[in-house]
Amino acid sequence: MTADLDVNVIDHPLVQHKLTLMRMTKTGTKDFRELLEEISMLMAYEITRDLPLTDIEIQTPVAKCTSKTLDGRKLGLVPILRAGLGMVDGIVNLLPTIKIGHVGMYRDPKTLKPVEYYCKLPTDVAERRLIVIDPMLATGGSAAAALSLLKKKGAKHITYLCLVSAPQGIRELNKIHPDIKIYTASVDEGLNEHGYIVPGLGDAGDRLFGTL
Repeated sequence: MTADLDVNVIDHPLVQHKLTLMRMTKTGTKDFRELLEEISMLMAYEITRDLPLTDIEIQTPVAKCTSKTLDGRKLGLVPILRAGLGMVDGIVNLLPTIKIGHVGMYRDPKTLKPVEYYCKLPTDVAERRLIVIDPMLATGGSAAAALSLLKKKGAKHITYLCLVSAPQGIRELNKIHPDIKIYTASVDEGLNEHGYIVPGLGDAGDRLFGTL
């Protein structure tokens, strides 16, 4: 199913277990919110494996030694409103000094095209490696528009992280933004007639904020 897709699936057992719990209809808002925070931190751990390191000399309680530390590359986190907000705290727990921007997109009910309604980014966005987050990648229209907006604002290094994805959305991002790596916990079967991911987990924003 994913042979023709340029995507990285995070199959860590804890990620997959927590995703299963999130999919369940019986999982309420409180548990859904906590699970999303936990799974976001685990996924961020996986996608930061290639952060560069540098050697520094330190003093331990026993002796001096050379040890590894992050080389200071600037990072940025950009949730796509509103559901992306649910992934912020988990990633900030792992990367407490990361700068956070926000992008707001909505789908015009007549044209069905994504429309930007908010964008606030760190001033040095061009120097940062941005992690763009949104729980669901369905058609890919809003995600592609958000990534295009970030590039227009000067972003040069972007990674896209989502929880659940559909092949249609992955193909859309592969086509429009072939330079951007996509990370997901699951590539689901596809989309239904309403554009929802199947089997998916429903509307992530509604389940996160209790607006069902």
